Amino acid sequence: MEWFVNIVSGLCLVIGSLFAVIGGLGVLRLPDFYTRMHGAGITDTMGAGLILVGLMFQGGFSLVTVKLLMILCVLLTTSPTASHALAKSALHFGLEPRVVEKEAGS
Repeated sequence: MEWFVNIVSGLCLVIGSLFAVIGGLGVLRLPDFYTRMHGAGITDTMGAGLILVGLMFQGGFSLVTVKLLMILCVLLTTSPTASHALAKSALHFGLEPRVVEKEAGS
C-alpha cells in the first residue's frame, strides 16, 4: 500500500510542479494583462493545489494533513476570487482586453 501512496503523491507533486512552471511561463510570455492573469491563476490554483494534495498523501492521516487541507481550502477560495476581482477592476478602469480580428474570408 505504501508504494501506491508514493506513486500517487509523486504524480501529484510532478503534475503540480508542471502546472506551476507552465503558469510562470505564461505570466512571462502571454501578450496582455488578462491572459497573463490567467497564467497566474493556473499557477496558484492548480499548481499549488496539486502540490498540497501530494504533500497530504505523504503526510498520511495526521495533524499535518488537516493543516494542509485547511491551506488548500483557503487557496481554492481566495485565488479565483482575487483573480476575478482583479479582472473586474481592470475592466472597470478601462483596460480593454486584446482582441485579434479575423478576416472575413478565413
